[in-house]
Formats: sequence, C-alpha cells, structure tokens
Amino acid sequence: MTSATRGGRPVPSDIVGGMWTPDLKRWGKPHYLAIAEALADDIRTGRLTVGTRLPTQRALAEVLDLNFTTVSRGYVEAHKRGLIEGRVGQGTFVIDPVRPGRATPSKDGSRIGPVDFTMNLPPEPDAPALQARMQASFAELSSDLSNLLRYQGFGGTDEDKEAALRWLKGRGIDAPRERLLICPGAHSALFSVLGQIARPGDAICAERITYPGIRSLAAHLGLRLVDLPMDQHGVDPDGFAAVCTKVAPKAIYLNPLLQNPTTTTLSRTRRQAIIAVARRYAVTIIEDDAYARICPAPPPSFAELAPEITYYVAGLAKCLGAGLRLAFLVAPSARSALPLAGALRAATVMASPISTSLATRWIMDGTADAVVQFVREESAARQRIAVALLPAGTYTADPHGFHVWITLPEGWTRSAFASQGRSAGLGVVASDPFCVAGIPPEAVRLCLGGPSTRQQITQGLEVLAHALEGSPALASSYI
Repeated sequence: MTSATRGGRPVPSDIVGGMWTPDLKRWGKPHYLAIAEALADDIRTGRLTVGTRLPTQRALAEVLDLNFTTVSRGYVEAHKRGLIEGRVGQGTFVIDPVRPGRATPSKDGSRIGPVDFTMNLPPEPDAPALQARMQASFAELSSDLSNLLRYQGFGGTDEDKEAALRWLKGRGIDAPRERLLICPGAHSALFSVLGQIARPGDAICAERITYPGIRSLAAHLGLRLVDLPMDQHGVDPDGFAAVCTKVAPKAIYLNPLLQNPTTTTLSRTRRQAIIAVARRYAVTIIEDDAYARICPAPPPSFAELAPEITYYVAGLAKCLGAGLRLAFLVAPSARSALPLAGALRAATVMASPISTSLATRWIMDGTADAVVQFVREESAARQRIAVALLPAGTYTADPHGFHVWITLPEGWTRSAFASQGRSAGLGVVASDPFCVAGIPPEAVRLCLGGPSTRQQITQGLEVLAHALEGSPALASSYI
C-alpha cells in the first residue's frame, strides 16, 4: 500500500493516488475474513480514516489475484461489522466503526448491504408523491376506525364488492356479484376451494414445477398432488390428458401468468388446449392469477375463456403489497359460491375490514392503478439490470415480472449455488420447494422486488453473475 503522512498521521493511500492493497497472509484466515480483519486493523490504526473510498470489488480482486466473489464476501463481512457502507453511484466508504453496520438501505437508498433475493415481493413504491397518496388513505380510515374494528358481514360491503368487480374488469373478467367472494388472502381462497371440490385421497394436478403454497395446502387437506409435464411454454396439454386417463383428477391448479417460479406465461392457444382437456375429463380449473395486473397486455384468463369450470383467485399481494392479505375469488356459478362462502366464513370469519377498506379506497380513487404502474416500471427497470448482468442462456424471465429462474450451468448444484449466495450475503431459493415430483432441477429463483434498491440489485447480481461465469471449484475453498 502506498503510504503518506500528513502532520505525522497516516493518510489513506488512495488520497495520494494509490490503492488499498492489504497483506492477507499475515492474518492466517480465509481470504474473505482476512479482508475484513485488514480493514478493521487499518481503521483502528488510522491507516484508513472515516470517509475513505475503497477500491471496487473487481479492482481489488484483480490486484490481489482473488476470485471476485471472495472479495465481495469480504466486503459483506466488513459491512456486517459496521466498518464500511456502499453509496449509490459513488462507491464503498469507510464509516465510523462505533456505529452499527447497515443491513438495510437508508431512506435515501444510499447505503448498500446484503441483498435478499428470496421473498417474491413487488418493488415497494418509493416515489414521494405516490407514498404520500398511499399514506393519506390510512389517515382517512381513522375517521371510521371504531366501525372498522368491529365484526363485519362476510364478503365486504356493497362498496367493497363494487371495487372488487372494478378491479376484476381491469383483467377482462365481468363477473356477477353473486359469484364474487372477498377473502383474507389468496391462501385462504385456495384452501377453501380445494376443500370444497376434493376429499382426502383425491388427486389434484399441478405443474411439475409450481408455486410451493399449493403443495402445502394439498398436504394439509390430504390430497394427492399429481405433477404435469411441462415444456418451455408451460403445461403440456397432451401430458395433462394422459394424466387424466390414469388418475381422474378433481382439479388442475395453474399459475398461468408469470408463473412462480419459472416466469412462464401460458399463451391463449395453450390455455384453450388445456380447457379442452379439462372439459373432456370433467376437471375443474383453479386459476391463481397472482400477477394479473402486472402485465400490461396479458392473454385472456381461464375465467374469461371457461367461466363455468374455473375458480378464479386474484390476490393483491403481488400487485399492491403482501400486507393487505386480500384476494378476490370468483366461483364458476352462484350455486358453487354458496357453500364456498360458508366454508370461508367458518374458517376465517371475515376479511379484515381495515385491509378491505384500504384496498377499496385505493381501487376507487386510482391509487391502486398508480401503484401497479410503479410496479410495472420498476420491475422492467430491474429486469433490464438482470439482462445486462446475468450470462445469456442461464435464466428465464419476463420483462414485466419481478422474479428470475436460473438454470445452473454444468458443475453447479442448487445447494452449492445457494450456499455460495449466502456466503456473500445474498439469499436465493433452490428449486426443491417448487418441485411436485421427481428430482428437482439444478435451478434457483431470484426475486428482484421487495425493499432492495436498484443499486443493491445491481451489486447482488454482479456477484451471482460472476459465480455463474466461473467454475464451482473456485468457490469450494471458501464455502
């Protein structure tokens, strides 16, 4: 490290044009820990002072002849110890070690910490005007707080149902009010539908790689979840027909738009082929349209193409926010809606009046549409970052979605890659919980939404991209 003094005090080398290049051998520890130890020692002794800008991870990796991910892991470790922080568009800087490290971004998004790619959440609105608009709705609810804290009639008020029907029309579904049920989240809706149409031991079909929630619900109800073969376009209709001749399933569960986790969207043609099979074998369709409003021009829903055999679930978690715990359920007929309403009432009593009223306000005054537009634009921006950084051919994604499905290169296992991510402070989800049957593929899911900033997304994807481009053997020595 180039040295200089000012008034007898050591001055950080980058001030005089040098680069911080620690001697890692003296620490006798794995390289990533040695980087953190060297930082701590140089800060303690004054060789690095508060505000010093450190070299980029890639530059330091080249100088020290280390793997990029090793240096990244070292910076993450130093961040956890409260030694450094990242600033958007500026770099990584030494901070006062007395202060705790930052694990989350500050309000201005300037600090960069470990990134959690595990939770599949939409990007959180950070536009001041939109935030103020959303917060104003909470304030307006306080004028009726006493009423909202009481028991309400099941299914929401007339105004709530009007708002729900308006939301559904935005997806092309013009359902009569008597077929509509307002539920406390998509899970309660799916649980009640499965409980109504199947009994323990009955078979339910689902994509071979599917949303893990349906696996949990089927297990709790004692249902047999039968996997359906898939290709790059989604469920294979011929494979679905073959399964129907063998097990006579009661229903098929589908997440047909921006499918979680593979990001696949079923085309109109593929949907019609699946409907033809379902009608031929008297199979009910359960459509989990979680991402319905995210795509600006989605294919028609199963509920629109085959309303008489489709239970349609439109949760608000992936469009407006998981904390709302609200979903709109459309039954195939008024007759089928009645016992479903009874089951939901027995299990949940009612959807939260506070959540329902808030969603109603947002839908009726246009706030919900503004949030959806933000989610669309921010998701598209983050997908562009992924396209720029992730190696081509290693992943599938949709430009309107906020998750990515990575098929790992030869040599990588899903467990090793997930461990590699964790070692660098990055959470990813291996394919195991998504797999209905058979050996899970060597793949992982990344979520680009949630509270993370674009800078954090960029930082995290740079680390993962470097791992994908390299040999797993390079990581084995420090996992």
